[in-house]
Amino acid sequence: MSKTRTAKAIVCALVCVLTWTTYAEETAAAAVSDEPALGVGVSTAFMSKYIWRGQLLNDDYVMQPSVGLTYGNWSASLWGNVDMTDYHDNDWEFTEYDWTIGYADKIPGLDMFKYSVGAIYYYFPSVTGDSDTVEVYAGLGLDIPLSPTLTMYRDIDEGDGTYVAFSISHSIEKIMELSPDMPVGMTASASIGWGSEGYNKFYWGGLSDSAMQDLTLSMGFPIPIMGWTLTPSVNYVTLLDSDVRAADTYATYRGNNDSDYVFTGITLSTSF
Repeated sequence: MSKTRTAKAIVCALVCVLTWTTYAEETAAAAVSDEPALGVGVSTAFMSKYIWRGQLLNDDYVMQPSVGLTYGNWSASLWGNVDMTDYHDNDWEFTEYDWTIGYADKIPGLDMFKYSVGAIYYYFPSVTGDSDTVEVYAGLGLDIPLSPTLTMYRDIDEGDGTYVAFSISHSIEKIMELSPDMPVGMTASASIGWGSEGYNKFYWGGLSDSAMQDLTLSMGFPIPIMGWTLTPSVNYVTLLDSDVRAADTYATYRGNNDSDYVFTGITLSTSF
């Protein structure tokens, strides 16, 4: 069986486990009063660039819609990227779909610690060849100020490598108000990433060593509007390792020799 078929089989198996577990939880919860509710969330982000783990994938405007489901500690989501210009000759076409399923909870007896596990299937409809791939991930976080979290992503398909991210985040419910019913909040986050040798070979054009990858800083300002949340944001990304900067051949090919990026976005979201 090929790597791609193996990876897709793993994703299918995880979906089956999710479905079966959800059914079992529904059946068991029918006799108790605190049955978990099914949650639905939708959002659309408009970004001035598309940068993923330090890689400049689109130096022009993109739209990134998503839909997610939660049930108890389980979650599933579908996220997509639409090029809004002809930067890749894919004007208003989907260039990527990401399917994610996951489970998150606190460690029993250690409520300060929280963990997450799951899988992500990346599908690129506009790319020929074996570009689709699958990652599994595991994360461990602390339920303390700044919510420090360490997450490891292991590509079990085409990439055959590991990416590790350490992140912190903080939110403030209100920093000002546009009206009594329209407060403006603030969210801030920072993450730093490291890639293994296998990961770097796949994503950075043959870079043969493990290396620090990217530093990402983000700040958003959520505003509630009639049951929705409008969040303008500003983001900064820089590549940390000189070898990674030198291997950023894709950005160079597209005529962008920068390794430091500032870009903005606006997201509209709701949940029910």
